[in-house]
Amino acid sequence: MLGYHHFEKMSWIDAYEHATMILSGMSSVATVKIKGRKILVNTFTLFIGIVFLLVITIIFVPIVHRFFHKFHIQEEKLGE
Repeated sequence: MLGYHHFEKMSWIDAYEHATMILSGMSSVATVKIKGRKILVNTFTLFIGIVFLLVITIIFVPIVHRFFHKFHIQEEKLGE
C-alpha cells in the first residue's frame, strides 16, 4: 500500500484496493504506464507469490510427513 500511495500517488483507499487485488490473486486494477512503477508492481506480485508458496509448503510438509509414516514409506538413506 505504501508503494502505491507514494510512487503512484494513489489515495489510501485505491492503494488498499490494488494491494488486496494482487494479494488475492487477481491482477492489478489499473494499468501502470511508467517503467519504474511497473517494476514496483511486478516485484510486489512476485514477492507475494513466493511468500504464498512458502506458507503453503510450511503448512503441508507436516501433513505429508505424517502420511508417509502412516503408510510406512521410509526415506532411502544416502550411500546404501
